[in-house]
Amino acid sequence: MERKIRVLVAKPGLDGHDRGAKVMASAMRDAGFEVIYTGLHQTPEMVVNAAIQEDVDVVALSILSGAHMTLFPRVLELLREEGGDHILLTGGGIIPDEDMVSLSAQGVGRLFGPGTPTMEPIEYIRGWFAERQTAGSR
Repeated sequence: MERKIRVLVAKPGLDGHDRGAKVMASAMRDAGFEVIYTGLHQTPEMVVNAAIQEDVDVVALSILSGAHMTLFPRVLELLREEGGDHILLTGGGIIPDEDMVSLSAQGVGRLFGPGTPTMEPIEYIRGWFAERQTAGSR
C-alpha cells in the first residue's frame, strides 16, 4: 500500500485571507493527501515546528501580503536548520514572476499564482514525491 503524501498548509505573516489556502487544503485532501492546516497568522518558526512535529513531506505556504521574499527564505532557512531539508517548500499567492525565479534559485519549489487550477500544484507535488521515492529506492 502506497503511503499518503503529508502536506502542511500554512498562512504565515499578517495576511488574513485564507480562502485560497482552505480551497487548496480541501483539494489536496480530495486528491488523497494527508493535510494539516495551521490556520492564520503563523510565524515561520511555528510553521517549521509544526512541519517537523508532523513529519510532513511538503510545506505549502499561501502568501498574499507581499511578504513572500521574507517569509519563504526564512521558512527554508529554518527547515534546513531543523534537519528538514528533505521537505519540499512550495506555495502560492501574489508573487511576481521575477520573485518566483529568485525564490527558486534559493531552493524554494514551484510557486503558483491566482487562478491556477487546483490540480496543477497537486500534480506537481505528486511528481516531486514520486521522484523522491524513486531516488530513495536506488
